[in-house]
Amino acid sequence: MVWSPAQYLKFEDERTRPARDLLAQVPDLPEGLAFDLGCGPGNSTELIRDRFPWTTLSGLDSDENMLLAAAKRLPGVSFEKADLAAWVPPAGASLFYGNAVFQWLPNHLTIFERLMKALASGGTLAVQMPDNLGEPSHLLMEETARSPAFAEAFAGKTIRRNPMPPPATYVECLVPWAARIEVWHTIYYHRLANAEAIVEWVKGTGLRPYLDTLPEDRRSAFLADYTDRIRAAYPATSDGKVLLRFPRFFIVAVKAG
Repeated sequence: MVWSPAQYLKFEDERTRPARDLLAQVPDLPEGLAFDLGCGPGNSTELIRDRFPWTTLSGLDSDENMLLAAAKRLPGVSFEKADLAAWVPPAGASLFYGNAVFQWLPNHLTIFERLMKALASGGTLAVQMPDNLGEPSHLLMEETARSPAFAEAFAGKTIRRNPMPPPATYVECLVPWAARIEVWHTIYYHRLANAEAIVEWVKGTGLRPYLDTLPEDRRSAFLADYTDRIRAAYPATSDGKVLLRFPRFFIVAVKAG
């Protein structure tokens, strides 16, 4: 799957807000390297750099396009291509920060254990993950894919990502290594121009795997069908705009001494 920095950053302010909210709950860091895991085009990396300017910071991502955009945005920061499912973190890190990346990795609980073990005493694992699979924006992707017009193209394929376990599961996973654990949900209501803007939003993330599965000549028809469903699910308010409801799940765990 190829990601588009330009598509992702069409809604940079809205996408960066949860990254900022997550970082606001990260305490002061001990000495050690800091990592932005799944750094994307560098918008979250920039927040970390500004908050902790004295820390040696690296950004990791699996997508070349995102890494190129991040390096152009922050030429003084090191960026590296890495598969987080297999990446071995260095011991003694001060921060592992993951904004909207781990929902794509079915084994992320195991990854969290690995990251907690590698943290320095007093270091922090900070994670934000979209928890929006139950929202119309995502339910309608699957509904469109399974509709008669497109069912054959998606037959036998599982595009929809796995649902996240309950918060207690994350707490139980992190307890053996953490001196402090905070978990919470925040629901954002993004005021967007119209239904087409919602489609543009998800084209940069959740809709991408569906479009990549289709032949290029079928994608416009899929988008048209999906947009019609989105328009019905998100009626305009009195000013013509629509509200995109977007729940997100947050974790901040500080390593015990």
